[in-house]
Amino acid sequence: MSDSLGARLREVRTARGLSLRSVAQALGVSASLLSQVEIGRTQPSVSTLFALAAHLGVSLDDLVGQGGAAVDASDAASPPPASPRPAATTVQRSHDYPVIEMENGVRWEKLAATADGPADALLVTYQPGASSSIEGKLMRHAGVEYAYLLEGELTLQLEFDTFTLGAGDSLSFDSMRPHMFSNVSDRPAKGVWFVFGRRAHNLAAPTAPGILVEPAVPASAVDVLRAMERMD
Repeated sequence: MSDSLGARLREVRTARGLSLRSVAQALGVSASLLSQVEIGRTQPSVSTLFALAAHLGVSLDDLVGQGGAAVDASDAASPPPASPRPAATTVQRSHDYPVIEMENGVRWEKLAATADGPADALLVTYQPGASSSIEGKLMRHAGVEYAYLLEGELTLQLEFDTFTLGAGDSLSFDSMRPHMFSNVSDRPAKGVWFVFGRRAHNLAAPTAPGILVEPAVPASAVDVLRAMERMD
């Protein structure tokens, strides 16, 4: 998945006539890092992946969807519509979960959900030392997060508060609050995440230094999670 993700990022970027340097400058990362991502030698962090999708004006199903067609520059303003799906019960086998591997040991597996349902469901794994942002920057995005930790230990930094969660603990918070997840233990942390809803927020408001604000259009965190639906 990592190689195909990098290849699609490069394809979309070049189709839009953007240089590595200009994209890197807009995202506040190095051009060498983006180059390594594009050739599949490293994976983006959660925050970098959100920012890339938003800056390129593309959803993640365009980047990692199965058998997707090449992106043409003329399609930049109008992403292809989702295929219609019946509103029915969905059963998804564990070996068929769409997967995105991100930098530093973060893994997302999309769980079964009906099309246009109220929540995005994920099985999330943080390997020892993994973080949602290795840059150490808190992030925020539209939606409300609910999670239940199945195993291991995970640290949540939520604004100025820090919480350590163990197996059996749960959480919920408005994702517009600056936050970051990290695993400072010596064993993997795994949990089930649900992200509900899209709400209009003004992301242009001033923020404290060190807080990464995800662009509102076109890819909030909910956009990114929903985009995985057509990977089924």
